[in-house]
Amino acid sequence: MGEKYVPLYRKYRPQTLDTLIGQEHIKKTLASAIELGKISHAFLFTGPRGTGKTSTARILAKSLNCKNGPTLHPCGECESCKDITNSIPIDVIEIDAASNRKVEDTQNILEKIQYVPVLGKYKIYIIDEVHMLTNHAFNALLKTLEEPPENVIFILATTEVHKVLDTIKSRCQRFDFRRITTEDIVKHLRYIADKEKIKITDDALLSIAKNSAGGMRDSISLLDQLSLLGTSKEVTTEDVNSVLGRIAFDVLYKLSEKIISSSPNEAIEIINDIYNSGNEPLQILTNLSEYFKNLLMVKNCKKELLPDLTGLNALQTDELIKQKDKLETQQIVFLLERLTYYIKEVKMAANQHLWLEVCIIDLANMTENTSLLELQNRVRALEGGVVQERVSSAPINPPKVQVIAEPKVHNEPKEMTKTEQKPTEKKISKDEETADNSEDFTPPPMSKKADGMDILSLWAALLSNINSVPARALLKQMGTPVKITKEEIIITFKTENFVSQYSNTNKKDMLVDAAKILFNNSNTKITVRLPQSGDEKISGSNNASAELVKKAEDEEKKKLIEQTKPKSTIAENDLKPREKSTKNENDTHSESDQEKMILELFDGQYVE
Repeated sequence: MGEKYVPLYRKYRPQTLDTLIGQEHIKKTLASAIELGKISHAFLFTGPRGTGKTSTARILAKSLNCKNGPTLHPCGECESCKDITNSIPIDVIEIDAASNRKVEDTQNILEKIQYVPVLGKYKIYIIDEVHMLTNHAFNALLKTLEEPPENVIFILATTEVHKVLDTIKSRCQRFDFRRITTEDIVKHLRYIADKEKIKITDDALLSIAKNSAGGMRDSISLLDQLSLLGTSKEVTTEDVNSVLGRIAFDVLYKLSEKIISSSPNEAIEIINDIYNSGNEPLQILTNLSEYFKNLLMVKNCKKELLPDLTGLNALQTDELIKQKDKLETQQIVFLLERLTYYIKEVKMAANQHLWLEVCIIDLANMTENTSLLELQNRVRALEGGVVQERVSSAPINPPKVQVIAEPKVHNEPKEMTKTEQKPTEKKISKDEETADNSEDFTPPPMSKKADGMDILSLWAALLSNINSVPARALLKQMGTPVKITKEEIIITFKTENFVSQYSNTNKKDMLVDAAKILFNNSNTKITVRLPQSGDEKISGSNNASAELVKKAEDEEKKKLIEQTKPKSTIAENDLKPREKSTKNENDTHSESDQEKMILELFDGQYVE
């Protein structure tokens, strides 16, 4: 057998300040301290993992204890330098505070401080992850840090400096290590790859550097892992993504296209393929959020900046440039906000795959959700300060909603102008009078009470009473109504996961509340199950249900526009007075299409 294999991150660990990557401000300060002989008795190194804290502590120890020291260029050949390189605890003792955090451990260390160094000039204690020490251990260390022996130096290293006592921090010289830039990481990785004869593309090195989040050790470790592939072929970005569990760009592009085009069925199919290939829901959503972040960068930043901002190659960037015109900036931001919300939910959920599907359905309805918000903003802008007309809300409890309509005038005098028109008197109910005096905008009336005759109409009305957007979207796309009556509601799903979610969790409570509003009955039995033979004859087409729900939502948007339209923009015909007429069995009434819709929707009638 050959020599023992040494991991690359250990083999290429910096041994002098000159070889330390990316911490120029720290290198200059320590170099000046060594040259001037102004060495503090305690140092505090803090910063993200893999940025060189422990390596710098060892370099400082070598510089001080080298036989030629203190020096900026330790020889690396003397016994003291070799002991530090091999982590042999003679004069330089490295302690892991995570496993030696008790006050007894600290006391054992302090008892040995009184002994003089054996080989070097200083006895140096490097305490890694010092924030893990208990308060009692910190207090035991405090007095020694304040007045240590002349030949003792403490170097404390931590990734969470906020957990270190202020009394400890105030007695140390603090050095904050920064994340290493992507450019510096790529240069160092290329140097190692050339030295080790690893065949790897520059794009792959950039992907490695981007994944490390500024940590050199993580980057070198990943390169070490990929070096096993670089012996027979050149390592590419696809190989990096495969090792990291990332989803390919082409797959994310197809998924985003289905989301942008509001095609939840196709999006769910792609998601299931990705999930079945071994990707976890959290990883899928994280990759998707990164994709839309890159799309946001492409839409708002200069093209020459995109390689550094996105880490994508020219071909992938061109694909995003073609796609960016399909979305507005606020829509991309909306997608990222929803993804952030669902990532948090997936982390806490027991059934992560279910939340993944709910997320994709919600995102695939993005165009519908954001267009309504945009519509409301535009209406407000068009109003220009005009006070909105108040629309009274219909009572919830009565089984029928009475619509107060103004009678039409069929024979208007030609000489009457718009400014001369007198408003037609109409009867105002007590509820309407209260609504008119309200300063808040009153929502449109609720859907009419179900009569049990049309299951698709009842299904649409039931969905409109569910407030949760994800739950309503999932039911609309995946659920099929089988029976909807005042006594019982039966809904089927094709998968056991959805059946379980809507049978045993608080999602069933949403259905109970919606049924209570629909039928004014709190005893309606809710059943959620898998499809059975004969269900199709009862329920009809699920697509027809979805179309009916969409039609109802479109009508609701149309009513919102009419209700918020400024008075100055109302059509002239709408301002004409109408003659009163009484509708009875023998009279015929000429109704507009809009009035017919309102009467049918709310089961209303004309009254004087």
